[in-house]
Amino acid sequence: MTEKKMNLLADFPPVSTEKWMEKITADLKGADFNKRLVWKTNEGFNVKPFYRAEDIASLKTKDSAPGAFPYVRGTKPGNEWLVRQDIDVENAKDANAKALEVLCKGATSLGFKLKKADLSADYIATLLKNIVADSVELNFSICVSRAADLATILTGYFKSQNYDVTKLHGSVNFDPMNRMLLAGKELSKEEITEKAKATVLAATGLPFYRVIGVNATTLSNAGAFIAQELGYSLAWGNEYLSLLVEAGVDTSLAAKKIKFNFGVGGNYFMEIAKFRAARMLWAMVVDAYQPVCKKDDCKSTENGICKCAAKMRAHAETSTFNKTVFDANVNMLRTQTEAMSATLGGVNSLTVLGYDSIYKATDDFSERIARNQQLLLKEECHFDKVSDPAAGSYYIETLTNEIAAQAWKLFLEVEDKGGFFAAISSGSVQQAVKATAAARLKSVSSRREVLLGTNQFPNFSETAAAKVEKTDEADCSCNHNGTEKLLPVRGASEFEALRFATESAAKRPKAFMLTIGNLAMRLARAQFSCNFFACAGYEVVDNLGFKTVEEGVIAALEAKADIVVLCSSDDEYTELAPAAYELAKGKALFVVAGAPACTDDLKAIGIEYFVNVKTNVLDSLKTFNAKLV
Repeated sequence: MTEKKMNLLADFPPVSTEKWMEKITADLKGADFNKRLVWKTNEGFNVKPFYRAEDIASLKTKDSAPGAFPYVRGTKPGNEWLVRQDIDVENAKDANAKALEVLCKGATSLGFKLKKADLSADYIATLLKNIVADSVELNFSICVSRAADLATILTGYFKSQNYDVTKLHGSVNFDPMNRMLLAGKELSKEEITEKAKATVLAATGLPFYRVIGVNATTLSNAGAFIAQELGYSLAWGNEYLSLLVEAGVDTSLAAKKIKFNFGVGGNYFMEIAKFRAARMLWAMVVDAYQPVCKKDDCKSTENGICKCAAKMRAHAETSTFNKTVFDANVNMLRTQTEAMSATLGGVNSLTVLGYDSIYKATDDFSERIARNQQLLLKEECHFDKVSDPAAGSYYIETLTNEIAAQAWKLFLEVEDKGGFFAAISSGSVQQAVKATAAARLKSVSSRREVLLGTNQFPNFSETAAAKVEKTDEADCSCNHNGTEKLLPVRGASEFEALRFATESAAKRPKAFMLTIGNLAMRLARAQFSCNFFACAGYEVVDNLGFKTVEEGVIAALEAKADIVVLCSSDDEYTELAPAAYELAKGKALFVVAGAPACTDDLKAIGIEYFVNVKTNVLDSLKTFNAKLV
């Protein structure tokens, strides 16, 4: 058998970066390369249109191996992850039945959200009955006041069932600082330290249970940018680590008890890079503490320093910021790409939320789809068979380092000002994330950030108000006050409010397209305008074209239109717009589609409304709603 290897590129001469730039410059025909093709990310760094090997030649990340410090390529040799489904526990017996069912349907990790008043040894025994705890990851969330009790009860239960505790994996999501953010709960650093230490010590009998949570999902769902989420989560984790170490907890033990819960949004490549950067930066944070290894046979020790302690345990959950009530099936596409980002990025476990979870309790169908989205990535796409498939990509390696640099800068800023606890106590974290969310909402309102089916290409005939079941977040019944809250935000919410108002109105507004003149321009502008007004749920009436404006206005009035939208070319607006406006004035709102050179002249005769690509869609539709709904 021949040993010769085929090189598919051997017959093609190499092309230098200089040659590529010459070709691009020629194709731009004088346009500025940096202004036309280089874009600035929300994280504050520039992204080029193409990258070459020389761009990553000096980057150390490309030289790492999977499972090796600093873990940029993963904390494990392979890319296996756990398929997690979360269950709100109202009744232990019912929750147990559901858990057993979803385990049979492909879940390999369970998350139980418990009420503190229900907690007891018998309750946990009922909840975990017939669940083989050493074959599935078990995760628990409960009020911070009962986290240590839960860890004690779990330890006792597993020992009573004769489990080998070294084969048990799971978590208790003790995170009082998250309660401060979500509920405004006022806590002292001393109180947090006391409860955190008690929880860690209570879980020492479960060596692979992580019991201190860093819930960066709160930041993601509140609208934080990727580097912002990462920078604050590092400071968050470091706050817990330093508090535990100062309280006398062994550094290695403290680090191994911390678990990160990240959100994962729709920025596909950036999210992949985020998880790679997160592992690397957390490894740097923990390594700075120089945790001493307690095992004689540890293979990850260097000069007595435990490198295993620097391994980040990362769970991911699909974000709610970009999910929509209207055209909700698109949420499946969003969660699928998010699941791909998280798994390619090397997370340890993943929860894909049901596509309908933002407006109702998920049902069997939406939960099945959510599980199967991960199972498809495993069983058909084989994402779990390749370690860090993004490694070596010029683009993603660059993004990894850029995101890491921005996140590290923010981390150092927080540390210089006293740490994460001080930052959330002063409200600086909340204010920064809210400012970011406001900027993102502005991008959604102007369509710079597109939510398909909501602010762009809506389903013209869809109604959705009746399917919304508004429910508040479950609370642990503690007395909450003091800290500024950081609550979830959705980019679609204001557009949805417009459509809900339209649905409940006595009369659904109607926008009529008065198409005339240049065929190509009238068709393009009619399509644009139909999509524009349908975003508020208006009935839109498109037309093939009219011979005269008189004919068009008469047809609009006969159709009982509330809005007449003139769709033609810029040159023709000089004559057509004044004539159409005079005929429609006082009978319907008159809109010109486009931004013609004669706009000022048209405004001078009384035409107020123009819609074009630079129009803020949300603000404009609010104006129309105020007049018509």
